[in-house]
Amino acid sequence: MEWKRAKDWLIGAVGMVLALGVALVVLWWAASDPANGNEAEPVPSPTQGTGRPTDAVPPDGLREDEVWLADLDLDAGTVMTAGSLLHDVRAVGQDVVSRPEGLVAGRLTVDATVPFEVVAQELGGGSVIRAADGGQATVVRTVEALGRELRVTATGTVDVEEGRLVVDPRSIDIGGPDFLSDATAAVVRRFVTIEHDIEGLPEGLVLQDVVVRVDGFRANLRGEDIELAP
Repeated sequence: MEWKRAKDWLIGAVGMVLALGVALVVLWWAASDPANGNEAEPVPSPTQGTGRPTDAVPPDGLREDEVWLADLDLDAGTVMTAGSLLHDVRAVGQDVVSRPEGLVAGRLTVDATVPFEVVAQELGGGSVIRAADGGQATVVRTVEALGRELRVTATGTVDVEEGRLVVDPRSIDIGGPDFLSDATAAVVRRFVTIEHDIEGLPEGLVLQDVVVRVDGFRANLRGEDIELAP
C-alpha cells in the first residue's frame, strides 16, 4: 500500500511538472507579440531546430480546453519515492495532449539509471553490485547454504525478460577447492540472480533494453498512450 501511494505520488509529480511546462508555453504565447511589431511572420514548427520530424499533425477534433504538443522533453537528475530511486532521467513524449483531466502522451520514451545500490538493497545479504568486463555485472553477497555462511561472488549477463531487469550468473565463486565451488554453485545461484522491476514511472512503460554502466543499470523504457497525470 505504501509503495502504491508513493508510486501514485510520483506519477502525479511528473504530471505536474509537464503540466507546468505546458501552461508556461500557453501563457507566453498569449502574452507576447511577434518580434517585429504587427508584421506577420511564419509560425515556427514546434519541432523546428530539435532534429525531429517537423511534419507532425495535430489530432482531429482538438477541443478548446485542450493543448497539443508535437513533442515534450523532461530531464531530472534524480527521481525518488519511498521505494524507488532513479538517476539521470530523460523522458521524451510525442503527440502529447493536455486536457482538464490530465496529460496523455501518444508515445513516451524514458531513459534512466537504476543505481547499483538500489538493486543491491533489494537483493539483501549485504550485497554489493558493480560493473564487470564485457557488459556484465558482478554480485558479491553473503548467503547461508549447507549450514554455513558463504561470501559469494557471481558475475553474469544482463538482459530483459518479461519487462524485468535480469542478471543471470555465468560464473559463481565461493572460494575454496573447485569441487566445493561447483557443488555449491547450484545451491546459491538463486541468491545471486537478480530480477528487478523498475518502479516509480508512469504505468504502461515497458522495459526494452538495459546496459551496464559504472554507476548502475541504464534502462530504456517505452510505451504508448501513457497517462502522465491523473
